[in-house]
Amino acid sequence: MAKNAPYAWMNGKLVPWEQATMHIATECVLRGENVFEGERAYWSEAEQELFIFRHAEHIERLRQGARIMRMTVPYSDAEIEEACISLIKACGYRGPVHFRPVVYFDQGELTDYLPSEIKTGMFILAFSKPSTKSIETGVSTCVSTWRRNSDLASPSRIKSGANYHNSRLAYIDARLNGYQVPILLNAAGKVAEGPGACFMMVRKGKVITPPVTADILESITRETLIEAIQAELGIEVIEREIDRTELYVCDEAFFCGSGHEVTPVNSVDHYDVGEGKPGALTRRIQKLYFDIVSGAVPRYRHWLTPIYGNAARKTAAD
Repeated sequence: MAKNAPYAWMNGKLVPWEQATMHIATECVLRGENVFEGERAYWSEAEQELFIFRHAEHIERLRQGARIMRMTVPYSDAEIEEACISLIKACGYRGPVHFRPVVYFDQGELTDYLPSEIKTGMFILAFSKPSTKSIETGVSTCVSTWRRNSDLASPSRIKSGANYHNSRLAYIDARLNGYQVPILLNAAGKVAEGPGACFMMVRKGKVITPPVTADILESITRETLIEAIQAELGIEVIEREIDRTELYVCDEAFFCGSGHEVTPVNSVDHYDVGEGKPGALTRRIQKLYFDIVSGAVPRYRHWLTPIYGNAARKTAAD
């Protein structure tokens, strides 16, 4: 992902990239005190339109994280949506986009949370981000020696910058040991998720994924796939705990998330998953996902927010 863009949105206005700055004394910088969303927008060549995927659900989750953090979001949902659209338009993107609305604490003390005590700001970053090669090739994975954040310590349910130190530790450890992506277990020793994506596997024709109580992010992509796999492919999806050794005997596996999209898993701890390459069902799920996010499946058009106005906006009732 490119780490620059023509513009950013910061505290109510579009600013040139170079001017999107904050003081080093902010709590956001010093302690990672922020909540954010990772959202995607997909280009439809047929409609000449860029669609944001499930924006309302992402902002609902942003507010959920802010609530747990005792953080007051300083803008309405409508203002946030308009800010996201105006930024993406200003950047002129005509391809896949990854963007991040971020709410943060400004300068203050560790105990400050009331609006009268500490200023809360917001910024949005938007980058051009095509799918990675891993979508096609799959990835080699390992079970990380690091455990996923516990809900009793630093809840993974909160999509906060500070929580991603856990992900970084797991990622670097995996890379140093020759793997591409780690799988993290929770404190109970059950499969949780990847460092930035949820996990699903296939056993005996059924898709299985850890429950939201397994110290995972309440992933919108995961929720999307659970619904779509059952409705469109007629395949049962089971939410339950997963043992480590089940990873070694599953038929297929993949990560899912806004960043990872649907990334196949080829191996775990040097055990081949299936034939050691992306499986047939994973490929079907990939195609279904990309059809949905690009507007090719009418049933899910209400999940899409058009950017440029070349396509009509739909509601669930349409």
